Amino acid sequence: MADDREPPPLFEDEGEQLFKDGDKQEEEDIFKDASEETKKVEDDKPKETTEDDDLFGEGTNEISLNDEPADESEPANLDAEQIDKKDDEEEDEPVVDSLPSSPATAAGIDEEAAASGDAKEKEKEPVEEEDQFEEDQDKFDMEIIITDPQKVGDGMMGSYMAYKVKTKTSNPAFKKSEMSVMRRFSDFLGLYQKLSSKHATKGVIVPPAPEKSVVGMTKVKMAKTQEETTSMDFIEKRRAALARFLNRTAHHPKLCTDIDFVEFLEKDDLPKATNTQALSGAGVMRVFNKVADAASKATSKMTESDQWFEEKQNQVDSLEQHLKKLHGSVENMVLHRKDLGLATGQFAKSAAMLGNSEEHTALSRAISQLAETEERIDALHMEQANTDFFVFSELLKDYVGLIGAVKLTFREREKCFHVWQNAQAMLAKKREMEAKLQSAGKPDKLAQVKQEIKEWEEKVEKGQEEFEKISKAIRKEVSRFEHNRVRDFREVVIKYLEALMDHQQQLIKEWENFLPEAKAIA
Repeated sequence: MADDREPPPLFEDEGEQLFKDGDKQEEEDIFKDASEETKKVEDDKPKETTEDDDLFGEGTNEISLNDEPADESEPANLDAEQIDKKDDEEEDEPVVDSLPSSPATAAGIDEEAAASGDAKEKEKEPVEEEDQFEEDQDKFDMEIIITDPQKVGDGMMGSYMAYKVKTKTSNPAFKKSEMSVMRRFSDFLGLYQKLSSKHATKGVIVPPAPEKSVVGMTKVKMAKTQEETTSMDFIEKRRAALARFLNRTAHHPKLCTDIDFVEFLEKDDLPKATNTQALSGAGVMRVFNKVADAASKATSKMTESDQWFEEKQNQVDSLEQHLKKLHGSVENMVLHRKDLGLATGQFAKSAAMLGNSEEHTALSRAISQLAETEERIDALHMEQANTDFFVFSELLKDYVGLIGAVKLTFREREKCFHVWQNAQAMLAKKREMEAKLQSAGKPDKLAQVKQEIKEWEEKVEKGQEEFEKISKAIRKEVSRFEHNRVRDFREVVIKYLEALMDHQQQLIKEWENFLPEAKAIA
């Protein structure tokens, strides 16, 4: 019978079988944690006695598939009678669920194995968040286009810009699959105000609305003709920014089904939005900084116990600084490219005048051809400048605003934490008061204090629940933000490089076409 028994699960053939099981996700940790290996083997093998448990506990220090044959000789110390006796005892003994619950095995797990177990749990968290993120992906299509900016009214005070918002969607929250409405800029700010007040306090990252520009709108209102108004760069920049704001909101699983967002896209007439003067741009940042400074003075700084939030806050601060620097550099590049285009256009005009006054026929034709080439190159420079701005610069600007929204959710979490801590402090004071009343023998006030203690206990429980809830929501939102950020930057960088290469190829083609004219000068 001893010859028919399988050896204990620490030998070469058992290790190889563990490597063949493709569905084991942590098989590389077999050599680091013997307790986990014995637990896997016991699912298919009969349980051994406590003496074998001691063998597993000793084996947790170092295990190798290339064990010497001398190690395999240890089970041979048991004769046939002892093995039969063990088999009889195993039938009477209850089956142990897992080896780590036994004292011998628990004692055999060293600190390194425990640390590796903690590392595995941390490694599992992003996977769970990713799975949860995939479940919240959009299950319907939605496309929003903003077109036809129109100036409505006359004068500085009575005029405003209106935009046509066209929506195509399969979202069941909407009554129609296609709709079109007219919205003014203050309506967009009012939408952001409603979404932010409802969702930002719950840890949701609400995309910021485009900033206001008093100078830009003053130029628009002072324009005399409709053609002059719609051709201005300011209107086109604002139209593109509003479209990005709505599409970012539409692709959020919670915001896209909000009743205010649905009404904004499908309701013909909306109530006029009020108190939107400081809801965008620098006004928002000034208000936000004032509130943050007041909060930091009124309350003590939150002692962060979660390493994940501390790391993310540092990453967000660093990312914000780098994006701001890069955005400033790209804006300077756009200005320089526009200046290059203007200089090229002036050179083309001067060359055309020189070609008309030149008496030499071949030279005159070559100079005129050079002027035409420079005019086309001027158009290419302006087109590239627009690509730099609308494709690259605006993306950086949007994400600077989105990072501000991320930081706002962190602020809301700190507020929840302080509310929870204040409730705990008040509860402690009430309990101290209860103890004093009991020692002083004042039963008349004791009942009231006990009722207050019960109320504050409920507030503490609610505060803890709200804090844990917003922490969980922020984890999920930051994961979505990082996923979208990587995707957006990848798509934009590829698009930008393709446009840049296309413009460079057109420049080369223009000069190649001009070269024969230059060589033809006799």
